Amino acid sequence: MALNAGVRSGLKFLASSESVLSRSAIRGVHSTGTKSMSGGHGHDEPFYLHAKHMYNLDMMKNQALKVSLGVFTAFSIGVGVPIYAVIFQQKKTASA
Repeated sequence: MALNAGVRSGLKFLASSESVLSRSAIRGVHSTGTKSMSGGHGHDEPFYLHAKHMYNLDMMKNQALKVSLGVFTAFSIGVGVPIYAVIFQQKKTASA
C-alpha cells in the first residue's frame, strides 16, 4: 500500500517537472550583434597593414633552411610521438 502511494507521488512529481522542463526548453537561440571593424576597437587600417605581406613565402629570408627545418620537425614529431607512446605503453604493462 505504501509502495503504491510512493509510486503515484513519484509519477505526479515527474509529470509536473516534465512540464517545467518543457517550458524552460522552449527558449530560442539568440546571440549578440556583430561589431563593426571600422570602430575604435577593431583592427584599423593603419595598424593592420602588415597582413598584406604576411604570407609572402617567396620573399622569406633563408627560405630553404626554414622550410627544410619545418618539414624535418613535423616529420620527427609524427614519427617520434607514436614510437615513444609504444615504448611507454610497453614499459607500463611490463611493470604491472
